This record gives sequence, C-alpha cells and structure tokens, in this order.
Amino acid sequence: MSMVRSSIVTEPIYRRIAQDLRRRIRSGDLPPGRQLPPEPELKTLYNASRNTIRDAIKWLKNNGLVETRPGQGTFVVDRINPFVTTLSPDPETGLGGGEGEAAFAEVRERGRVPSRSAPQVAVQTATGNVAARLRIPEGTQVLSRHWERFIDATPWSLQTTFYPMDLVRQGAVQLMVPDDIPGGSVDYLREALGLRQVGYRDRIVVRTPDERESLFFHLPDDGRVPIVSIMRTGYRASDEGPVPFRITFTVLPADRNQLVINSGEVPAARAAAARSD
Repeated sequence: MSMVRSSIVTEPIYRRIAQDLRRRIRSGDLPPGRQLPPEPELKTLYNASRNTIRDAIKWLKNNGLVETRPGQGTFVVDRINPFVTTLSPDPETGLGGGEGEAAFAEVRERGRVPSRSAPQVAVQTATGNVAARLRIPEGTQVLSRHWERFIDATPWSLQTTFYPMDLVRQGAVQLMVPDDIPGGSVDYLREALGLRQVGYRDRIVVRTPDERESLFFHLPDDGRVPIVSIMRTGYRASDEGPVPFRITFTVLPADRNQLVINSGEVPAARAAAARSD
C-alpha cells in the first residue's frame, strides 16, 4: 500500500510583508513620494527581523514600487501610466506604427501630449546590424537621423534611422537637414526619388539598458528595468525583389511602454494598456 504525502508550501514572511506594503501602495495609503516607515518601525509593526524587513524592501524595489535614496530612506515611486504602441501597419498607408507623425497621432488619440527633440543628423560608417540589415559592406557611409521622444514630458523613446548615403547622392538632400521632414521621410523619398516602401520587417530584442539610455530614461542603475529595442527594416521594390533602404532603431524602456500587433478583424478601438499587477 502506497501512501501519498502532501506538502504545503508556506509563503516566506518577507513576501507576506512585501505584499502587505504593496497593497498599501496600490490603495493609496502609501502614495507616490511618501517615505516608507524606517526599519525599526517596520520591525515592530510586522514583528520581524531586520533581515526579513530588508528582504521585503528589496522585493518592492525589484518590482519597481519603491526606491532607496542614500542618506534619506526608502520612498514610493510614481506609477508610470504605460503607453501602448500599435506596431502593425496602417491598412490605408501600409506604414508601420511607432514612427513619425503616425506615432504622435496615436499618442494624441489617447489624450496625451507627444513631443520630440529636433533631429540630430550625422554621417557615420555602417557597422554591425546597420551594415547587415542594409546589406552593405561595413565601413560604408550612412546617414543617421536621431530623435529623443517624450509623452507628457516623460522620456518615452529614442529613435534613430539610418539611410545609405547613395540616397542623398541621388537627390534626397532633405535627409541631411536637421529639421523635421513634412509627411515623414518615407513619403519624401517617394516624392524625391520615386522610391516606394513595399514592406518592412520588425525584429524585437529585449536587453539591459546602456549608460546613456539609463540616464535619459532615468532608469535604476541595477538593470532591473529592461529595454525593448525594435529594429525596423524598410524595403523598396526592385527587379531582384525587396531591397532594404532604411533601418530604424526604436528604444523603449519596458516600465512605460507596451506593444500591440493586430492581425485579422479586431475592434476599431485602440488596445488598452495591460495591468501589471
């Protein structure tokens, strides 16, 4: 006769304390900017050891609910209202979401305020993904256009597009002007060179932020908030089939961005942000 022995997994004490503090944060009892009670007070409140309290605080930090300021204490962080970007193409234009005026229109439709820096334009040499995606030898000259983008004055994304310099030599000189191009670069290239985008491919990579990204997005320096990097390669028609003519890198911190791709028949209303709790 065999016997089945059941076991009950007990939640660690620090997790129960952390869950209770999270409940107080979510309910507004501990609002954004409020300092958590000091360690001695939490030890008494929860009848727990110092290490247990510290483990609970660490759990809250890892989940983005609190931050520790050296010499001051631990504070509840502001909850970021995430923005949902639709990556699937517009059925009328065929252009993908998340770029140019289409991205700003989506932000405005949601009742929020978009803004961006003036483009930074530079001539560079192609390396790595830029050379590979544009199918050009490393060291070939390319033109880059870079923007810092904001929603409600909060850093939202970084975006850089690379073009082969051949497009400029063929007459698309507006790409070199450090100003916005009315209608966007894809429309401009169609008008200036007769170059029509026939499709695009998105490659999505999740990674830790580099130092520049951490500073711009005001991310914690321990890497717990990852970066979502979207590499979008745009293709034009040719006798040999689709040929790449641009690659756009969009960098978004995961704590304030969500992505949606529509397929088939879906409601006309924009997708709402998914809850994180």
